[in-house]
Amino acid sequence: MTGTEIREAVINILSDIAPDEDFSSIKDDVPFKDQFEMDSMDLLDIVLELRKRYRVQIPEEDYPKLDCMNSTVEYLLPLIK
Repeated sequence: MTGTEIREAVINILSDIAPDEDFSSIKDDVPFKDQFEMDSMDLLDIVLELRKRYRVQIPEEDYPKLDCMNSTVEYLLPLIK
C-alpha cells in the first residue's frame, strides 16, 4: 500500500469508530484526540481494527506512534505492503 492508500484506510477506520465526526479536513500533524472527540478507548479501537483488517502486529509500546495521521502512515508504511 502507498502512503495515500494507508491514509484513506485510516480515515475509513476513524469513520467507523466515530461516525458523527467529519474527517474531510483532517490535519495530518495534529493528534486525533485534539481534533476529534476521541478518547484512549477509541485509539485502542483504531489499533484493533488495523490488526484485524491488515493483519499487522502493533506492540503496546508503539501505540503513541499512532496518535496523528502523519505518524500513523509513517509507522504503517513498512508494515502494510
